[in-house]
Amino acid sequence: MSSVQQVNPTVRGIRAPTSLQSLAARITEEITQGVNKPFQQVIDVSSGDPHRAGMAPTSFVRQVMAVCLYPELLKDNSFPLDVRQKAHMLLGACCGGSVGSYSVTTLGIPCVQKSIAEFITRRDGGVISNPEDIIISRGSQKCLSMILHLMASGEGDTRTGVLIPMPCPHTLPPLLDMSGVTLVPYQLMEDQGWAVDLHELQRALRKVKGRCEPRAIYISNPGNPTGHLQNRKTIEEVIRFAATEGLILLAEEVYQDCVYGQGQEFISYKRVLFEMGKEYSETVELVSFHCLSSACMGECGLRGGYMEVINMDPAVNMYLKKVPVSPPVLSQLALEVMVNPPTAEDPSYKTYSQEILHSQTTLSQNAQRAFKFLNDLPGMNCQPAMGGVFLYPCLHLPPQMIEEAEMLGVEADALYCQRLLEEEGVCFGAGCENGQEGQNYHIRLCVLAPPATLEEVLARLRSFHLHLLDRFP
Repeated sequence: MSSVQQVNPTVRGIRAPTSLQSLAARITEEITQGVNKPFQQVIDVSSGDPHRAGMAPTSFVRQVMAVCLYPELLKDNSFPLDVRQKAHMLLGACCGGSVGSYSVTTLGIPCVQKSIAEFITRRDGGVISNPEDIIISRGSQKCLSMILHLMASGEGDTRTGVLIPMPCPHTLPPLLDMSGVTLVPYQLMEDQGWAVDLHELQRALRKVKGRCEPRAIYISNPGNPTGHLQNRKTIEEVIRFAATEGLILLAEEVYQDCVYGQGQEFISYKRVLFEMGKEYSETVELVSFHCLSSACMGECGLRGGYMEVINMDPAVNMYLKKVPVSPPVLSQLALEVMVNPPTAEDPSYKTYSQEILHSQTTLSQNAQRAFKFLNDLPGMNCQPAMGGVFLYPCLHLPPQMIEEAEMLGVEADALYCQRLLEEEGVCFGAGCENGQEGQNYHIRLCVLAPPATLEEVLARLRSFHLHLLDRFP
């Protein structure tokens, strides 16, 4: 089991004989060495990394980064004028005009903070964002880690607790473990499309009374890995809940740019908070997170993210601003490009908008295609996704396979994913990494991939799954 301290012993931690990603790497190495396999390559759709899955990067982003890395390209007229102008501006914000220099401040380059604040203000319909409230770091997980380490205190029944959705992002339980924080699980409602339920939040809080000190609630919107998009009513309920219970709101909104459910629209927690009036907008502590791993950018490897800190205690705010974060310069420049892309009058706009539309259309069509496919497989059902890059289908596994997994000392969905990887060369995420109750088995797959790649993944999955059911009637 995971070493994260949990107040609910039924929450499962992954017990797998080997990391699925490590196994995928080993199988790939064997193929390159000429070992005969029933497939020619491993396809990894376990993480929200669209470039790993084969999606092309956005041209404007890469062009600007290329010029920033090699300023001699400023003289190259083969690059669009706005690319060179953007790179020139960004280099001017770097010490010595070079991405090889340290940041001006440890919290980030001021012009990048300003661009992020302007982006948030536009996104939220004019709700003002202050650049001083923006802290840039090496990805949203690093930002969250800073907050968790700051909150962590006490031992036993005085230890800091954080309410965490189940299922949750698979990177979250280890992060809480390293931060010395107790994981307080609240269950998302699968039969309601993985919705957040107010009564469940209240139940989870009552259950841990006297066993830890809950200080925050973590929200993922759109949901990772569920794809659920929260509506205004739900967001208001969560904000009131946090206000009543004195909890800090930690809102992970990384996939805000990929909402595709019919008639659906992303609304940020900050916007709703400020539209609820001063009773909430001036009192509820909110930290929201965004990063380069968003679906449209997909620049996971650059490791850049930011958090906006609202209504935080002045002493805490001062401490955060003294932490020597020193985020990489290149990732900061990529963040500026993400929040301040070409506009309609710019030469790169047509290509940029076409590439973004292609990415969004591919994601939407893939999600619909995979949703129908998964629900047509016997022994599997999947809730529809409204945003994000994952589908999270439920497995109804044969009793014999569950018994075999127990004998091997692994979780049954981890064993399913391992066998799928070994037999068909497809790497999914095991639901036990995301946390569930009892014999509630799921798999996680990223659907932001070239359509042909997705079709290959689904074909291999069908072959494996039907063969498994034949083996265990």
